[in-house]
Parts: sequence; C-alpha cells; structure tokens
Amino acid sequence: MAKPNKKGPVRTVQISCSQCKARIFKYRKGGKGALVKCFIERIVEDYTEQACCCPGCGQEFARETLIRGTPAYKMIGGKVHMK
Repeated sequence: MAKPNKKGPVRTVQISCSQCKARIFKYRKGGKGALVKCFIERIVEDYTEQACCCPGCGQEFARETLIRGTPAYKMIGGKVHMK
C-alpha cells in the first residue's frame, strides 16, 4: 500500500479534548470526513506531555498504531473534538 504524503494537506484543524476542552494537536487534515486517525508526521503542534493522554484531564483519547507502515494515532470515538 502507498504511504501517506509527507507534506500532506494545507488545511490545519485544531483538535481538542471533548471532556475538558484542552488543546491536544494542531493537525494537517485531508478530506471532509470525521477524524479517525492522525499521522504523527502531519502534526504541526503537539500540546500533550504524554502520548495519547489529554494534558487537561488525563483521559486516553487515542491508541498508537502503524497505518500503511507509518506511525499514527487511532482516535477513540467521541473523545476528541475537531474545529
């Protein structure tokens, strides 16, 4: 399978925790659909101290995985909000 584009899309979105509204990532997202996965190489700004844990409330919002051979975060449904 093809790897995701390194440069990626130009449009950036703000990802925040749906429980405490703390900022998590600024991410270059492609397409119009829901946020299912975040490729780590497309994250512009990372506000977390520990991977996959919210900096505000500490809940786990994603799981680390490999998608098409590239490290990514697989989002847990309903834990994050995208703006």
